[in-house]
Amino acid sequence: MGRMVLRRLASALVVMWGAASLIFVVIRLAPGGPALVLLGPDASQEEVDALTTRLGLDRSLPEQYLHYLLDVCRLDFGDSYRLDMPAMEAVLSRLPASLELAATAAVIAVCAGLVLGLVAGYRRGGVVDRVTSALTIGLQAFPTFWVGIMLILLFALVLRALPSSGAGTPQHIILPAVTLSLPFTAIVARLTRSSVVEEMEEPYAATARAKGLNDRQVLIGHVLRNSLTPVLTVVALQLGALIGGAVVVENVFAWPGLGSLIVSAVSNRDYAVVQAAALTIAGIIVLLNLLADLATARLDPRIRVGAG
Repeated sequence: MGRMVLRRLASALVVMWGAASLIFVVIRLAPGGPALVLLGPDASQEEVDALTTRLGLDRSLPEQYLHYLLDVCRLDFGDSYRLDMPAMEAVLSRLPASLELAATAAVIAVCAGLVLGLVAGYRRGGVVDRVTSALTIGLQAFPTFWVGIMLILLFALVLRALPSSGAGTPQHIILPAVTLSLPFTAIVARLTRSSVVEEMEEPYAATARAKGLNDRQVLIGHVLRNSLTPVLTVVALQLGALIGGAVVVENVFAWPGLGSLIVSAVSNRDYAVVQAAALTIAGIIVLLNLLADLATARLDPRIRVGAG
């Protein structure tokens, strides 16, 4: 178990280095630069060059990259020239709202997806199974921004039951959380259904039936735990994807999370904020994957034996 943890930690460090390098390259490939954005299109070339030098962007890319990696190792992400504050401070001020939205969406998706998947797997081949399959395909087919707009039109403008944007009350989070959770619900439901169908055909399930247990008792008492192993891994992966996917949803509903901060930082070429936000999201995803590996090994002893 300890050896597996060490391997996962080593992989996590490599992933974080790759993420940091990719962010550095991509943000600098975008046309324009901070100096031009700050000074505006009417600024003279001398003014742009002077500000570029002051920001340290006149150095060669390898030199900038080396300084950037050293600063990241010291957890120093620089200052936001647009917000006039440390970049990580700006990110951390918005992170709780994004985590709240992602966590709420995850709870909705996991609860709804598990119920749908268990029922569909238990009634495989029946009407419920076919309806659930069609529903999950539909949930994954519609883009989240379109779903969000439709929910705003229905519940905010027509029914006037829920607020269309902003934060501050429990009602404000309902529409963005439901919008963000729908594709995740479909994934959990489909995976749970497949896992239940597969586990119900395993020899241990047949042995349980031979002892006099009915299908429902076999499902709850034996199949459910084994079915959760692949679901847990996908849930952890999708939690990271939820935080990344929340960028679109947060902008649709004007939710004060990382989404609007990242979009604004990219538009204004605020390198420090973009790098700090992207690395924070990458770190959360890596941490969730590590926790998922440990939880999966805890549920399935075969993984611990293989890791040893």
